Amino acid sequence: MVLNLLLDIWGMTAEMAPYLLLGFLLAGLMHEFIPHRVYADYLSRPNFRSVLLAALFGVPLPLCSCGVLPTAMGLRREGGSRGATISFLIATPQTGVDSIIATYSLMGLPFAILRPIVAFVTALFGGTLVNVFQSDDEIVVARRSKEPGEHKSIIQKLKDSIMYGFVEMMGDIGKWLVIGLIVAGMITALVPDGWFAVFKDNSLLSILLVLCISVPMYVCATGSIPIAVALMMKGLTPGAALVLLMAGPACNVASMLVINKVLGRRTLLLYLFAIVSGAVCFGLGIDYLLPREWFTSSLIMQGSCCTEDSFSKFNIVCASLLIFFLLNALLHHHDDHDHEALDGTDAETTEFCVKGMSCSHCATNVERAIRSVEGVEDVSVSLSNGSATVSGNFDSEAVKQAVQGIGYEII
Repeated sequence: MVLNLLLDIWGMTAEMAPYLLLGFLLAGLMHEFIPHRVYADYLSRPNFRSVLLAALFGVPLPLCSCGVLPTAMGLRREGGSRGATISFLIATPQTGVDSIIATYSLMGLPFAILRPIVAFVTALFGGTLVNVFQSDDEIVVARRSKEPGEHKSIIQKLKDSIMYGFVEMMGDIGKWLVIGLIVAGMITALVPDGWFAVFKDNSLLSILLVLCISVPMYVCATGSIPIAVALMMKGLTPGAALVLLMAGPACNVASMLVINKVLGRRTLLLYLFAIVSGAVCFGLGIDYLLPREWFTSSLIMQGSCCTEDSFSKFNIVCASLLIFFLLNALLHHHDDHDHEALDGTDAETTEFCVKGMSCSHCATNVERAIRSVEGVEDVSVSLSNGSATVSGNFDSEAVKQAVQGIGYEII
């Protein structure tokens, strides 16, 4: 039993490894070569154009489910409209350049094409709903902090891209990727083939079952892939698998709490309605309008490949590299994102306790929010300790409001 579980996990890892490594590399290149301000500068007006641009920005952007929250709240604070913020919140966690490539590796080309399309359409729908039914008259624009005038060379940018993709981002989503692989392996090895017999070929029941699991579950876009594959291999429909891929990363308790706190209950309800209705409609469309063979042929080939132990040396090397990078990122993740202590300074220094940070994107957005406060001279954010040390002649209440404005608790 244990051996079968380990073999299933290894098989999925070896199959996904080349694509995951490529995805992490592309994520690093996007992060380093596309300035953050590009995303914020075009999303301020409460119209369809801002919703459209937010969806276009969000679909390829490789942010994990928790990292998208502070990023989206940061866009809101910098002047992004409520509809554009929701569009960005829906599109970004559901997909990304890394998860699209990984989806192709395990689930085939049809799923890899449909996944970003569904995320894009759902984001447009959700953002438009918010613009129509929720007024947008409470935008608070934070003072933009001065960016350093340093100009990096191409070589330095490439180095930083690799560090971001294979250390920072892998540290952010690595835990959830491992959990996804383990859960998928347990489903494949431990769940009897007849356990889902009542749901087999019943699209609506399959979708409702997966929807009940997906909405509160916390899983990243990449980590949801092996779970969806395992459920399909046990008899659930392709439409149900799509619901897991879309609703799982976008709907979770953390997202709902932050959206309710920062954007309001009505916006939260519109957000949930857009995601759930979009996932269910597209799931039913896949099951009833498209050939089942489009979505199951890759699973058949994958099963035969795993049983025949026919992975190439290239897959094995990539899987070994992926495991090495994952272990390195997970072991050093928290320490790597603790900024150095503030140098000796005559300015007043205050330490705040910040609750809710779980990844490097969280720490970066907390730091950016604090730096936007007038009078702040320097900031040191510790992800592992959940603290922010701030120096300068500033108003503590202004610091608290800036951090609370992006969805975190600060004391």
